[in-house]
Amino acid sequence: MNILLWILQSLLALLFIFSGAMKFVMPVEEMNRQAPVVLPGLFLHFVGVCEILGGIGLILPSLLRIKPGLTPLAAAGLAIITIGATVITMRGGMMAVVILPLTTALLCIFVAYGRWRARPITER
Repeated sequence: MNILLWILQSLLALLFIFSGAMKFVMPVEEMNRQAPVVLPGLFLHFVGVCEILGGIGLILPSLLRIKPGLTPLAAAGLAIITIGATVITMRGGMMAVVILPLTTALLCIFVAYGRWRARPITER
């Protein structure tokens, strides 16, 4: 279980750090052209910061064993973000694409539960 959680944490961290960084690299107009609902640029940048910090929070606290209780909180926060992305995608009528944010949210919930209850990492 611990190995599975580490693999998921690593993959989700890479996904969210990449996704968050892209929100700063791509122009806001381009992001809104691809999105089902037009969102303000400031909000997109805020979500990008949250994704980058959440991705880091999935790995560093557990890896360094300094405040490892932050890892399930980061996973829960990222689950909230991806549930919001799922709702926005559904509202835009893109039902075929809704599986990606929904699956990501479920994986984040699994990591949050796994690190909180099933296989927590204790401090030094």
